[in-house]
Formats: sequence, C-alpha cells, structure tokens
Amino acid sequence: MADITGFLKIKRKEAGNRLINERVSDFSEVEQVLNSEDRMLQASRCMDCGVPFCHWGCPVDNLIPEWNDLLYKGEWKAAYLRLAATNNFPEFTGRICPAPCEHACVLNINLEPVTIRENEVAIVERAFAEGYIKPEPPKIRTGKKIAVVGSGPAGMAAADLLNKTGHSVTLFEKNERAGGLLRFGIPDFKLSKTTIDRRLKLMVAEGLTIKTGVTIGKDIKGSELLEQFDAICVTTGATHPRDLNAEGRELDGIHFAMDFLSAQNRINAGLLSHSSENISAEGKKVLVIGGGDTGSDCVGTSIRQKAEKVTQIEILPKPPVTRTSDNPWPYWGKILKTSTSHEEGCERFWSLSTVRFIGNDNRVSGVEVEEVEWTATDGKYSMQPVPGSHKIIEADLVLLAMGFVHPVIEGLIEELNLELDGRKNIKVDKLNMTSLDKVFAAGDSVSGASLVVSAIASGRRAAKTIDIFLRNK
Repeated sequence: MADITGFLKIKRKEAGNRLINERVSDFSEVEQVLNSEDRMLQASRCMDCGVPFCHWGCPVDNLIPEWNDLLYKGEWKAAYLRLAATNNFPEFTGRICPAPCEHACVLNINLEPVTIRENEVAIVERAFAEGYIKPEPPKIRTGKKIAVVGSGPAGMAAADLLNKTGHSVTLFEKNERAGGLLRFGIPDFKLSKTTIDRRLKLMVAEGLTIKTGVTIGKDIKGSELLEQFDAICVTTGATHPRDLNAEGRELDGIHFAMDFLSAQNRINAGLLSHSSENISAEGKKVLVIGGGDTGSDCVGTSIRQKAEKVTQIEILPKPPVTRTSDNPWPYWGKILKTSTSHEEGCERFWSLSTVRFIGNDNRVSGVEVEEVEWTATDGKYSMQPVPGSHKIIEADLVLLAMGFVHPVIEGLIEELNLELDGRKNIKVDKLNMTSLDKVFAAGDSVSGASLVVSAIASGRRAAKTIDIFLRNK
C-alpha cells in the first residue's frame, strides 16, 4: 500500500443513507455516495496485511488490497480492471452484498473494517461514468452453442463468461424481463433495476442472446434443448419457499414473501397495474414471519406501502450485539443486524414460534405465538416451548419469509430426471456437471439459497468447466 499507516490516521467513514422521512415515500435507492476524495481516503485505510483475510472471506476471490491501493492512488481505471478480473457484476455486489470481506478484514478486530463494499461500487460506477466499460464482443466464435436456463446472478455470470470466451450463448428467463432474483426479489430501494438493465444491455451488445417469457420444461422441452445445444447450464435458483403448516394456514391474507415483493417490483416497473387484487400492506397491521434479509425487505416494502404497523418475528434467539468467544474474527460475525428497513419503523421479536393463525370470515386477523427456549447439547440445538407464554399478535396481512428449501423440481429438473442430493438440490460433481451428460448446474439450484455473490462465484466456476468440457470435446 502507498500509505501503510492510513488506517491509523483515517477513521472509517460510511456514505450513509437518505433521511428516513424522505426515503419511505419512494422506492429509490436508500444508500448515498461519498465524494471521490473521501472515497480515496477510505481506500488508504487498507493495510499492507501479511495475509489478506478479506480475500479469503470473499466468495468471488476479489483482489481487494490491490484495487484498494489503486483507488487510493487515484488510478480508477486500473482499479476497475483488477475488480472486474474476478467479479462480473461489482455494481450488484457493491450494493447488496452483506460484505463477508469486511467481517474478515483485519481492522474488524477493532470493529472498524475498511469500507470494502462501498469502495467496490464507487470504482465500478466511476468506470461506467467515464466510459471504461464498453462492449467487447469476442473476436472469434467457437461454433459451440450453450443454453443457460435462469437469468439470476449465477445464470448471468455463467452466460457472461461463456459468451466472452467465444461460445454462442442463449440465456432463458421464465419471467417477462431478465435478472431473476435481482429484478423480482430484491426491492428497488436496495437495487435500482436500471442498474440491471445497464449490464444486460452491455451483454447483449457483446453477442449474448436473451429470451424472456420462456419456461423451459413447459414452453420448450428439456429434450429440445439437449438436441439444439452443445451444453446446458441450469441456474434456476432455489425458489421453492418454506411453508408454515399451522392451523389456519388457508385463511386469506397469508402470503409468501416473494409473491409480495415481486408484485411491488412489477408495479414499480410498470409491468403490473395497481389493483385491489394485488397484495397490499396499506392501512394494515403486517406481521412478517422470518428474521432474515427477505423478511427485512418485506418490512421496508410494507412501510412504503403505508402499513399501519409492522411487526417481525423470528424463531431463533436474538443474536448478540458483538461477537461471542465461539465466533471469533475472521469468521462471519453472527451478530445482530439492523437494516435500513428496520430503522424505518418495525417492532422485532425473537424466540417466538407460530402456533396457529386466527381469522374472521375466512380472513386472518391475528397469529397465536409462544416463546421458545434454545439449548445446546453436544453442538446440537433444540428448542422447547415456554409454558404459559402464548400470546396473540394482531395482523390482517401475514408474510411468510422463512427462506427457501430447494429449486422447483417440476418442469425441467423432473423432465431430465436430474439426480438430487439429500436436500433436493441438483447434485453435481466437482466439474459442476449433473447426472446427465452435457448438463451442468450452478448457483442456488445446487447449493440452496445463498448470497448473490456466492451465486456469481458458482456461475463463474460452472462457466470455466463448461468451456473446458466443450474444448476437450
């Protein structure tokens, strides 16, 4: 590093967020940006570490110390080239990644890690603004044709690398626009969809073919893909939601989180009109069941829809504010996370289990819950209900945000009879190949629901093995 003592002189400074009373009135991105001078100073805090644990903590193996050094020196273009060497879409991860790199940063020992995620998005946005990022179609085509099924982060990453390698790639998406989870799952206030469109436009200019509104296994049979393409990469995600089979589940007003979130994203994009048939939180008492990121997104969206009250419950115990002795640095810190959505107005409870849904006239009016206690025996956790702890939370809209269990099996996976693992994810070998020759898989459809950055990394690995497979063939 040019300034190996920068971390001693410069304090961590985050870009911050728009004022709450301003941002809850729209769906524009919440996070603000620092000026270039402050951003370069933040990059100077990156130490000359003997072992860059940030690199170890990053699923896409970002060369973080290298591009931080270049950013500090003001060499923005060079910084972008080092960043793009390992990450296809830093404009996505720089906005929505939970930054495992910062958890692993050596400066996080003192709870002041380098602003790695913000530095990343600053570099790529500068690159777009100054025209460093231009379409670069491959000079030679191999003549090989590849179908990538699913246009989420894993599919986009695999398609991007394979197209750059010179193969002819077609990216299939069942929805009306490409982007998968990025477009229809993540709220606009976290990721503007113009950011996705900008990248997709670039990929198309480089020769990628995108076909939307096509469900493989229904509109086009998997057997047809096998005949038409030299390789197939399945990146359909883990979109089968975890349900809550409690008494009263059939009542109106109980919905899966992704149905709620995707509807609002479609309204924002003009793909869906406002209607009384849409799931709406306006004027309602909303209960979000599930304490993860999807639950947080439901909170923020409900607040913007003018909910009367928003409550979020989680069955697991409340995380500690700081690391415990069994969760040391540089591992991911299992600590309490308060999102921008939580800051906007939400009551949260932990260690609550849902007993039953209560309703009137076939519509939900409340949820009976009970407290649970968690105990650990030989490293295994179990829970027991607390006697006499039952209570009712009033709610006329309940959103189930308890995660996803596995990919949707019906359709392509079922038709091709792809082998599944014990968790009903697609089983692949070390080369990302499934049980069927020339059919590969990547992303959440293989690993189960995970991070966007992990999906990008998986898509990149699959692209490299598909390229080797085709060239050897």
